[in-house]
Amino acid sequence: MDVAFPAFEAYARDALAFIEAHGHWAPAIAFALAFCESLAVISLFVPATFILIGLGPLIEAGGIAFLPVWFGAMLGATLGDALSYWIGFHFKDSVRRIWPLSRYPGIIEPGERFFHRFGTWSVFLGRFSGPLRAVVPLVAGMFAMPQFLFQMVNIASAMLWAFLLLAPGAAAVKYWTG
Repeated sequence: MDVAFPAFEAYARDALAFIEAHGHWAPAIAFALAFCESLAVISLFVPATFILIGLGPLIEAGGIAFLPVWFGAMLGATLGDALSYWIGFHFKDSVRRIWPLSRYPGIIEPGERFFHRFGTWSVFLGRFSGPLRAVVPLVAGMFAMPQFLFQMVNIASAMLWAFLLLAPGAAAVKYWTG
């Protein structure tokens, strides 16, 4: 974890301790974290990736079922990106005049360049890059990417992203304890 964000580290530690004590909440917490992590701009302020990665080992060690947690994370990521897309589609270029983007115009520019360079693939690939994950769905909506195509790529990338965050930690614990 980055030393520049000690509050994020404490938040992540507290969240993981809560999940460890209340495993039945893991799918809902995975949903909320993935939703925040995938929602335009909000993801820049929520250290959800660290918690989701830490959740992987807790799944196996705490006897929490993997599939509900994976589904929660996948659904949260899908809905977060879908909402970001809708905001971009609805507000188009005026999104730049809405806070906080109005105060930080440089946030959206890398996502635009990435979207113009990779098109549909930018939605899939952007899911795996923190700074891009925060804006590519918004940009896809701004540039009116066909919604059906966006949603198909959105769902596929969310399924893989959630799996890659959760499964390695669960598998490692299973390997070491099995």
